[in-house]
Amino acid sequence: MDDARFMFATGVENSNPTVGGRRVDELDKCGHYRHWRADFALVTELGIRFLRYGPPLHRTWLGDGRCDWEFADATFGELQRRDLVPIVDLCHFGVPDWIGNFQNPDFPRLFAGYAKAFAQRFPWVQLYTPVNEMYICARFSALYGWWNEQLTSDRAFVTALKHIVQANVLAMEAILQVRPDAIFIQSESSEYFHAEDPAAIGPAELMNAKRFLSLDLNYGRRVDSEMYEYLMDNGLAREEYHFFMGHSLKHHCIMGSDYYVTNEHRVRADGLTTPSGEVFGYAVISRQYHERYRLPVMHTETNLVDDAQGRASVNWLWKEWANVLRVRNDGVPVLGFTWYSLVDQVDWDSALREDNGQANALGLFDLDRRIRPVGRAYKQLIADWREVLPTQSVCLQVPVVLPSEHGEGWAQRRRQRARSQPVRDTDAPHNAE
Repeated sequence: MDDARFMFATGVENSNPTVGGRRVDELDKCGHYRHWRADFALVTELGIRFLRYGPPLHRTWLGDGRCDWEFADATFGELQRRDLVPIVDLCHFGVPDWIGNFQNPDFPRLFAGYAKAFAQRFPWVQLYTPVNEMYICARFSALYGWWNEQLTSDRAFVTALKHIVQANVLAMEAILQVRPDAIFIQSESSEYFHAEDPAAIGPAELMNAKRFLSLDLNYGRRVDSEMYEYLMDNGLAREEYHFFMGHSLKHHCIMGSDYYVTNEHRVRADGLTTPSGEVFGYAVISRQYHERYRLPVMHTETNLVDDAQGRASVNWLWKEWANVLRVRNDGVPVLGFTWYSLVDQVDWDSALREDNGQANALGLFDLDRRIRPVGRAYKQLIADWREVLPTQSVCLQVPVVLPSEHGEGWAQRRRQRARSQPVRDTDAPHNAE
């Protein structure tokens, strides 16, 4: 296919955590339930073919083995008709009320069943992010006490993290049973913690080790000794650790890295953090993650609140794109770039903790679906660079198959060949610390 090239993407924001028992549904707040047909038309208008998108988990997944597919059938049917390639985001910061929260030990097994049911219903879908930003989800829910279980302990954090990552791994395995050539683009926050003074070096080093935990477990990479003790001291059982070490699916994965101006932090000696703003930038931090996991990379999220003149977000787009090109020119296989999201978001200025109805000027379009200057700039960037950046990735030995190509003989033969390969990468080497 001619689009097995650089993946220019955007996304429809579908976060749905609970805050104090109140469900926060960004698809509702941003008007997507009313305007989904128009939203997909905007994606096409920009010349974008790849869309981070997922059905609302809390409305779709009604119980073990019970789903309401009405909205998903309508929206994914339109994506298929438009020949848009969804990167399907199945769990974005929240779970249905009947699950409870991420402390529930049944969540991983049950979620894998949901993922398989989705793949069976939409067999033409190839690209997935089963669980979005696993590290952030566990941190905000169980360490900062902001979302879902609203706990604030290391033990709660480790419990949430192990359940979230296990759910992601089991979902990947379940999807591969249905779609053996599936590719998983794991969107994860790429972070860095800067020591404010010599006394803060220890706390900063600890935080810089914790930032890798979700991907270490997800990719079956042995954690260092300090993190191993931290996990064991806070409730991770030895057999659970061995589960992660024995279920690596790296050969099906692209490492998605999200970067915002808020992703870098200053650390004080007492362990408290404050925003540092952009110090290293995306190029430096994404290389740190790539050097650790040696996977192809996609820049899966970025944005900046616009100013009244519409210049701030345009300048940020240019800066992030320059960083992507720098990383790529340094030899890192960068496969795609994403401005997140398609339309403005609501109440992210309070990390969704306050229900103020505050529109955040982060989108390519505003909430009235009027294009912003950054939308025009991104459309031009895509037109200028689309033919210049062919994909170079061992991960895409199985090329992306357009929805319209799913039934083609060559695509069916490719899936059959993929089906004959083992699902688990249990022989992949692990990096001992």
